[in-house]
Amino acid sequence: QVQLVDSGGGLAQSGGSLRLSCTGSGLTLDYYAIGWFRQVPGKEPEGVACSNSHGTSVLYANSVKGRFTISRDSASNTVYLQMNDLKPEDSAVYTCATQVVGLCGSSLQARGQGTLVTVSS
Repeated sequence: QVQLVDSGGGLAQSGGSLRLSCTGSGLTLDYYAIGWFRQVPGKEPEGVACSNSHGTSVLYANSVKGRFTISRDSASNTVYLQMNDLKPEDSAVYTCATQVVGLCGSSLQARGQGTLVTVSS
């Protein structure tokens, strides 16, 4: 069974950092583009970052460029999203997925369950 499990969300202060993890089960993440999107209730999902297969190319939304970094660890079959200099407007549910509008495309459709990030001012 193909599954993405994301974790690492929580509460951070403005200017702080969090690292999100997306671990694959039943698939080797290196073979797929993996990205993150975020969503606030009542708003459309926003693509945040994408790493192509094997991580040779990455893309970021302008809103997070220079603050967020997406990376891979093949040994643990995990993709990370390091979020630095967090702002209150970064608060959202973050979900890892093989398909992220505007950033990631894949023949495989899979997504995590989402992890909540809250940034206090």
